[in-house]
Amino acid sequence: MGVVAVLGAGAGALAAVVELSAAGHDLRLWNRRAATLEPVQRTGAVAHTGLLGEGRTPLRLVSVDLAQVLDGADVALVCLPALAHEQLAKELAAIGDVPPVILSPASLGSSLLIDAAFARAGRSTPAVAELSTLPYVARKPSGDHVHVSGVAEALHAACLPGAETALNWATRLYPACDRETDVLATGLANVNLVLHPPAAVLGAAWVEATKGDFRFYADATTPGVARTIAALDAERLAVARAFGHDLVSLLGEMERIGTVQRGSEAAGDLSAIAAGAANAALRAPDSLAHRYYEEDVLGALSAFTAVAGLTQTPVPIAGALLQLGATACGVPQRTAGQVFEAFGLSAPSRDALLTRVRAAQSATLK
Repeated sequence: MGVVAVLGAGAGALAAVVELSAAGHDLRLWNRRAATLEPVQRTGAVAHTGLLGEGRTPLRLVSVDLAQVLDGADVALVCLPALAHEQLAKELAAIGDVPPVILSPASLGSSLLIDAAFARAGRSTPAVAELSTLPYVARKPSGDHVHVSGVAEALHAACLPGAETALNWATRLYPACDRETDVLATGLANVNLVLHPPAAVLGAAWVEATKGDFRFYADATTPGVARTIAALDAERLAVARAFGHDLVSLLGEMERIGTVQRGSEAAGDLSAIAAGAANAALRAPDSLAHRYYEEDVLGALSAFTAVAGLTQTPVPIAGALLQLGATACGVPQRTAGQVFEAFGLSAPSRDALLTRVRAAQSATLK
């Protein structure tokens, strides 16, 4: 068993505390906001209901001091929105000596962002691995209470070259992980890249008019949204093939995670998304200032369209959703150049990206 520093205090982080503590690991909890941690600090435990059982999981160390939480930890499990990864990397680089890091989950290019941030700080990057999706479907009814409605039955995991220590920890903490060739596979296997943008963008007026007073999956996955999801998923699979990855469809991934019924992929029925029990009660965003927009539309689709461009794979649906989303949110759309600069790719190309994520392997696919 090991000492695990969980970075983040959202529902996924609290679910990780509960499950990994039950597995015998020594858990610590960090968040940069004292107000977020206060309920857990006051009670000294995480209350939990749902699929991980009902009870309270005690925590000995809960702190806003990142260095304190990392001191003596065997591994850092990052359960933060992908948009927070670059800032976290700067904070980790300022500390210097940090344990292996697992991103739970990563977005497309997250490991590259962290590697580039450490390089800009003149520090050696710690071993970093990433998971394709958060292992839990969970929500926080209150600050120290997590309710878990879904636990992933299978995950993708990968690391940058030389970071196998972190990947070993990922598979140790989550035995359901399948090791992938590179972090492009994990990033492109992240279901939120396909699952959230269509309903978020096409339902933006509904979000603003009702302040999210509807069920995001059960109500917003209408037939038209489902057709858009299918078209976006086809683009994702095409880009993955261009990098040598034969990924399963969105419904196949959701079956692996456990958020749709088995047999949904074979039936090809995207209405299974609306009918999935794990996500059934999850509410819609209450505004456009929500991670479904900021992370999955503006962040993930920017990275996806930029990476797709390196392979000359057409992604018109992704491009349209990104442009509409940026316009609705009133923010400038990130350029491909900005994406690759953040990734630390000075001369971006398909082969340069493959070499970066598979250093010891041939970048040329046969």
